[in-house]
Amino acid sequence: MYRRKLLTALLILLPVLGACNQTSSKNTKDSDNPSFSGESKKEIVMGLIPIENNEETIEKFEPMRVYLEKRLERPVKVFTATDYAGVIEAMKRDKVDIAWFGPLSYVLAEKEADAEAFAVGVRKSTGLSTYKSIFVVPGNSEVKSIQDLKGKNVAFVDPASTSGSLVPTYLVKKATGKMPQEFFGNLSYAGGHDAAELAVKNKTVDAAADNDITYNRMLKRGLISKETNRILLESEPLPGLPLTYRRELDESLKAKIRDSILNAHKDIKVSGYGELERYDPVDPQDYQLIRDMVKELGLGRDEILK
Repeated sequence: MYRRKLLTALLILLPVLGACNQTSSKNTKDSDNPSFSGESKKEIVMGLIPIENNEETIEKFEPMRVYLEKRLERPVKVFTATDYAGVIEAMKRDKVDIAWFGPLSYVLAEKEADAEAFAVGVRKSTGLSTYKSIFVVPGNSEVKSIQDLKGKNVAFVDPASTSGSLVPTYLVKKATGKMPQEFFGNLSYAGGHDAAELAVKNKTVDAAADNDITYNRMLKRGLISKETNRILLESEPLPGLPLTYRRELDESLKAKIRDSILNAHKDIKVSGYGELERYDPVDPQDYQLIRDMVKELGLGRDEILK
């Protein structure tokens, strides 16, 4: 009888002892990296829109990721998606904490995911945070204006792209009184700014929408030339691509993220779209121009997040 009671007691205690052993192992593992202990161990995820090739984007942002990980004293991971909508949805589901958006995708994320803009990159070449949308045609094209693109095969970038969809749509409507789908013979989406430029170079389209950042970067790399890709027209300056965070994040954490980004240039070569010299503060109101364009064109959520 005594042996039976002893065996029963041991069977009851074994799971408890096992749990204690697992906790001890976990704590030992955490102590190996004191920088990421306690509450600060919770990772931060940074979402990047697919303006360039995803692998290149991740590689470009690696110094910033490492820098933020050190400054925030917690793991920082990078998230990418195949389209703009994917990053917005990830932030909406709290799977992304910090996100790099274009102006239009930011305005959408503001509504969909409660994103809050806090910083914008300043370009080395201009000393400004603004950029421009452009229409590009093959170098030997006879097209001289938007009106000459009537019935032509034209590529935009992504429905949620500012320079690759919203602004070109606005320019076409202003010049012709018609939406691109009505005015062009065929409107397609290249999926990326690089792809839009290459479509013009390879003459698979008669024209494409892009921006001056990608155009100049590809010129510098020799991927296109002014003979293969000629700028047909450009827009007025647009507010730059903002870094954002989820509004619901702890205020002290947001302040730490903001301070880290705005001072990053003092410690590293900052990462971003194009060659940047630093990040400057930005306010949500700086993007009112984009909201006004969306309203004037009567674009709804489903039309942009196709």
